[in-house]
Amino acid sequence: MATVMRCPTTYQEIRLMMNNDVLRSVRYMLDISDSKVVEITALTGFEVSKSDVIAFMKKDEEEGYLDCSDEIMAHFLDGLVYFKRGKDDSRPPQAIDLPITNNIVLKKLRVAFELKEDDMHAILKSVDFPVSKPELSALFRKVGHTNYRACGDQLLRNFLKGLTLRVRG
Repeated sequence: MATVMRCPTTYQEIRLMMNNDVLRSVRYMLDISDSKVVEITALTGFEVSKSDVIAFMKKDEEEGYLDCSDEIMAHFLDGLVYFKRGKDDSRPPQAIDLPITNNIVLKKLRVAFELKEDDMHAILKSVDFPVSKPELSALFRKVGHTNYRACGDQLLRNFLKGLTLRVRG
């Protein structure tokens, strides 16, 4: 069972982009089924039902919609890393990061898809959303670091769009 790593109480950042939107976007990007989302999440030892995944995929105004919690999203993102890169059973499970922020989503996607800084720049540039090197590196700093910068919804949405173009290309 993975341990939970909570952010300090001084953590002032709020999660802006809905976990459901990220989940929908990654599912579309990889062209995977609801069952595959369940399998990917299970790679971390966390179980989510197919009926829950179906409810996560609905629009928030649709009947049966269910919010995807930070805990489920954290396990899905870690499972995605295992799915894309393989799982090293000799290493102990990593603590999950809560709450899930846009910065954490961006970081997990970078790791899962083995993206380097140049790849990140190319992805953002491909959707006409270029960022400078210092801006990009600030997104991956620890909260509280002098140069830390919160990742906004617009940047994450554009990154997901660009990554989808790259993956499905």
